[in-house]
Formats: sequence, structure tokens, C-alpha cells
Amino acid sequence: MRRLILFVPLLVFFVMGIFLWRGLQLDPSKLPSALLDKPVPAFSLPSLQQPERMLSELDLKGQPALLNVWATWCPSCKQEHPHLNRIKDEGYRIIGLNYKDERVKALAWLDRYLNPYAEVIFDEKGTLGLDLGVYGAPETYVVDANGTIRYKHVGVVDERVWQQIKPMLDQMASGEQVTQ
Repeated sequence: MRRLILFVPLLVFFVMGIFLWRGLQLDPSKLPSALLDKPVPAFSLPSLQQPERMLSELDLKGQPALLNVWATWCPSCKQEHPHLNRIKDEGYRIIGLNYKDERVKALAWLDRYLNPYAEVIFDEKGTLGLDLGVYGAPETYVVDANGTIRYKHVGVVDERVWQQIKPMLDQMASGEQVTQ
């Protein structure tokens, strides 16, 4: 019996090793979202540029869009920003969600690096981010014309990611049902 007890730590170590090894195989940009195929949560938050103007989930309806979570404190957001400007120049609609940031810094950022957003929701306290299940910035959601979340990407939207997302938006814009 005493010999059997000696193998318990080895067994625990072996089981922990399996869990850690499996965790290393996961892609952090593929974090699951409980909101896929569900509407963007209801919210009422001010516009970044016009604080007296309130925005809501209704502002995400009408045409497909990217909902991009960003902040000035996020170094990856700066890396992503030129790609977002190019996507806007291609005619795609991007809604910004300025997440847990300071209004003055965010406005200066958009002035300095250009504004790719049709609208910017100012989520100073992170309430909408929490409802969306945001892990951190940047994160990007593909939202259809009905305001339903169809895809979530965690991390920078670069050329590789854009080539994955673009067909979804094109499909939605043509009125086709998006399948994944």
C-alpha cells in the first residue's frame, strides 16, 4: 500500500502534463464566443466624437459590419490600425468600440492615425465589452445586417485574417446566408 502511495505524485504530474500539453496546442485567436449567431447585446453608450449622442445595438443594423474593439493603451491596436484604414478604403463598414480608454487620448489617436470607423462607441467602463465577452483588445466581430454576430476574431486583423473575414462580409452584402 505504501508503494502505491509513492506513485500518486507521479500520476498527478502525468495528468497535469497532459492538460498543459493540450493547452499549448490551442490557438488563442480561436477563443470561443457564446454570442455566435446571437444578436449584439443591448446597450446605450455615447459616441466617442459626440458624447451627447447615444449609440445602441440598433446602430449596428442595416448593413454588415466589423465591430472592432480597440484602445490607445493597446500596442497591437496600433499595429492593426493601417489595415483597418485600408479595409475602410475598400468600402467596408467598421464600427469601433473604444474599450476602457480615455476620450481625449482616443480622439487624438484617431486624429493622428486616421479614423477607419463609421461610428465609434465609447465604452469607458467596459460594460459592452463585458457583455460581448471581450478578453482584451483588439478583438473583431463580424456582424450581419440584422445585428447578429457571425464571427469573432481575437487579435490583430492583418492581411491574412482579412482574407478570411472578407468573403463573409461579401456574402452577407449580397444577401446570402453565411455558413461557417
